[in-house]
Amino acid sequence: MRPLMHAIKTSRYRAVDAAYRRRPAVVGDVASIGARLAGNNALVTIAFADANAARWQIALVRHYVPNAVHVIADNSPTEEAAARLRHVCEAERALYVRLPKNPWTGKAPSRSHGIALNWVWHNLIRPHAPHAFGFIDDDLFPTAPDDPFAPLAAQDIFGQVRRIGERWFLWAGFCMYRFDRVAELPLDFGQDWFIGLDTGGGNWDPLYSRLDIATLREAETSFVPFKEGLPVADGPLQWCGSWLHEVGLMGRPELAEEKRATVERIITPHLAAALRPYVATEHAALG
Repeated sequence: MRPLMHAIKTSRYRAVDAAYRRRPAVVGDVASIGARLAGNNALVTIAFADANAARWQIALVRHYVPNAVHVIADNSPTEEAAARLRHVCEAERALYVRLPKNPWTGKAPSRSHGIALNWVWHNLIRPHAPHAFGFIDDDLFPTAPDDPFAPLAAQDIFGQVRRIGERWFLWAGFCMYRFDRVAELPLDFGQDWFIGLDTGGGNWDPLYSRLDIATLREAETSFVPFKEGLPVADGPLQWCGSWLHEVGLMGRPELAEEKRATVERIITPHLAAALRPYVATEHAALG
């Protein structure tokens, strides 16, 4: 009976996804944002109730990844959290869209993330045809000049690969795609949990299964403890090249504040460098 149950549940998940992506944005001019993306490199963050992380990421992406049009897609679970995030985006003059109320909030974080990615793909990216696009986690911070789209000159996709047996997929927190190579594919950034693939694994059948992984350049990645003497599993940080990932959902909960303080300490000099030209420009504009 297992294949039958899997088929029934998969049909249900797809129906929920299809209904969700037909809903309009709660806040944000999708057409206007889409026009900014057309023909450019689009970098979209699925944000979740973390205003401080958004403030840091916006500044660092603006400074270190200047060839990307950065969009914050707000998947926060409450209106209060969304209001704080929107305030940050307005203060930083960042592109912002508040996604519809997510049916998986509080039930299944990975499904919540996947359905948010699919909404962005169907409503923001696919209709407006950027040159390339990518998704990043909201607690991922560049710490050096980088062009995550550069590898797409020689291949269709780029990111951190996760392998599950003979299958693989790009981690949904750092994944880049050439739009013209995937525009006509039935992409699904959700899970394919029944074959063991987490968020983003729904693209195994329409995309990844058709590519030869041996020919692809992958993003370099490593996990380290946030402080000396701590097992990695108790407080991991992840490096994706020069991008620092806080890995907010992993580790001992009682260490979360200390880990956040460590992340802030690491990126503080980069934030200072990022803010200097921005402040100078603001002063010049004011005369």
